[in-house]
Amino acid sequence: MTDTTENDSTRRGGSGVPRVGWGAIAVFVVVAMALAWAVAIPLWLGPVPPLVGQAIAVAMMFTPALAVLVVVLAMRAPHRGALRFLGMWSLRPVGRTVWFCVIGLFGPIVLTMVGIALSGMLGFVELDLRNLSGFAAQLEAAGADLTGVSPWVVVLTQLVMVPFAAVVPNAIAAFGEEIGWRGWLTAALRSRGVWPALLITGVVWGLWHAPLILLGQNYGRTDVSGVLMMVAACVLLGVLFGWLRLRTGSVWPAVFAHGALNAVGQATMLFTAAGTEPDPALIAPMGVPMWIVLAVVIVVLIAAGQFRSDRLTGFAPSKPGRPGPTSPNASA
Repeated sequence: MTDTTENDSTRRGGSGVPRVGWGAIAVFVVVAMALAWAVAIPLWLGPVPPLVGQAIAVAMMFTPALAVLVVVLAMRAPHRGALRFLGMWSLRPVGRTVWFCVIGLFGPIVLTMVGIALSGMLGFVELDLRNLSGFAAQLEAAGADLTGVSPWVVVLTQLVMVPFAAVVPNAIAAFGEEIGWRGWLTAALRSRGVWPALLITGVVWGLWHAPLILLGQNYGRTDVSGVLMMVAACVLLGVLFGWLRLRTGSVWPAVFAHGALNAVGQATMLFTAAGTEPDPALIAPMGVPMWIVLAVVIVVLIAAGQFRSDRLTGFAPSKPGRPGPTSPNASA
């Protein structure tokens, strides 16, 4: 029987983009989802110590990377040039890649701060920017002595450290996801069009979180509403992460953006008033206010022509005289 998946992996779309067959795409999605549920099983069997729970969540982040190994090594999708296809190498043009890494590193931090401000303006959360009473209460409950020390000093110190935490250790774990979502899946779908690639990747990414979301993570909801909220957030975030990926041909800006997003996951709680418990669905970085901020940014980028197909190839150029994965001459 002819292996149509392998044959498809060597074809090119009209734009010279490598075309991966739907069979390989389906295998990738099924393997990533199945492994995520398998890793999360201990969390469903009963309470586990917090450190164990964190270790399981981190381990789950590497399941998309394992799915990449399956389709690349076992199914040979793509047929060749895997490092360029995945956006791991090369990094040319270097200047653009570096600047987009900077955008990826600081962009989520800035957008989260805007989202926190918007959540306060909309009345979704009561902020105390003067005294940081909620954060001060948390520190005192943990036994910290704040005598003569403003909570703002502690908060600003934590915010300064966010970009560093976004790189180490967060980007290491984020790589496990991004090499799958933006590295392989977005690239595999790219020949079907920019928006199908971005939106389908976002939906798959959101659904992949289901083993944790159904346990109350992120939104405090243990039913399908929490999963749908995660899908909405991941579609919007995925458009921007995918833009970083396709605009540069490199997966690294998306890796740093994902690491930065995880580093500010609890940032809203630094600014809340004491005695308040905001609804997780109504705070940044994964709740409704952030959705609004992300949607506005996406509209601005669209208006600026940043999502035109001719600007979003998604594959690093090969050296002169050596056909790379985007070259029509490279097809078998």
